[in-house]
Amino acid sequence: MPSIHRDKDRRICGHVTQVTGQNTVYANGKLVAVDRDPNNGGGGSLIAGCNQVYVNGKLVVNNSPDSALPDGSCPSAPHCTPATNGGSHNVFVGD
Repeated sequence: MPSIHRDKDRRICGHVTQVTGQNTVYANGKLVAVDRDPNNGGGGSLIAGCNQVYVNGKLVVNNSPDSALPDGSCPSAPHCTPATNGGSHNVFVGD
């Protein structure tokens, strides 16, 4: 089972997630990432792969890895598909 992705967890492009879609649910002291959260490179909205777990009505993102839309540094290759590359060491969520 994949780990849950959170605020400031890394992406494969080197940027980190910025949780903006919710502000109440935490895992290990970090906000849990949800569908459409951007990264710190501008854009890069996450596409939640989890289809049954919600936080405040939004699908949760995990590190299976889940994909994302291009960020502000595209067309550099990893920034055109800035998927998740990090998560909690002990909080897991299914797809």
